Amino acid sequence: MWRTRWMARVAERGEAPHPPVLIVFNHIGARDPNRTVPRLQELTRLLWAGGPADGYSSYDTKIPIFATGLRNLREHGPNGPVFLRFGRTHMQPLRDAIGKPRRDTVLARRAERARAQQAEYQEQLRRAAEQKRAEREAARPPCAGCGTKFDNDRWENTQLSPEPGHRRHPTLCEPCEDKTVAAADQAERDRLEQEAAVTAEKARGWPSRFRPGQAP
Repeated sequence: MWRTRWMARVAERGEAPHPPVLIVFNHIGARDPNRTVPRLQELTRLLWAGGPADGYSSYDTKIPIFATGLRNLREHGPNGPVFLRFGRTHMQPLRDAIGKPRRDTVLARRAERARAQQAEYQEQLRRAAEQKRAEREAARPPCAGCGTKFDNDRWENTQLSPEPGHRRHPTLCEPCEDKTVAAADQAERDRLEQEAAVTAEKARGWPSRFRPGQAP
């Protein structure tokens, strides 16, 4: 009947337990709860008994059943160890009786192992990335002029254009390349100026070879 009145929702760890049922005995008359409770546990075992779940008991779609007596409640109060969960052998406070310590312990250990494995995996990734960075840094070329290591942009540019040219020097960093290009440009200007001066000097010397009135 309980299952027809209650739609179990999936709870933590993928289980969908039903709300617990509390049976309170008032010992009046000849009927002894100490004999009634074991008999009641056997009659309702299919409703509350958990199944094996890799190291602990799963109570998926099961109904937790608890028993207590009015005398114990009066003596110890609702927070005392006066609740017997069907399937267990000792009285417990209500929160402990509702809890599932063996399952919580197994799952906590499993979660800790998973965290440790994840941390180890992340550490492996970190070491691999660090080794890759170290190998890349070891392969990073230095400038042939000043010895400074190329930055990423310069290194990429020299890989895209590895052939040297008049204005491209892949073995030099950008500042040294600029200086080299500027020096080459200045040398070219000096050469052209020198050639122009020599040509002008020759042009000035040509008229002195001829006398007035003589044909060349």
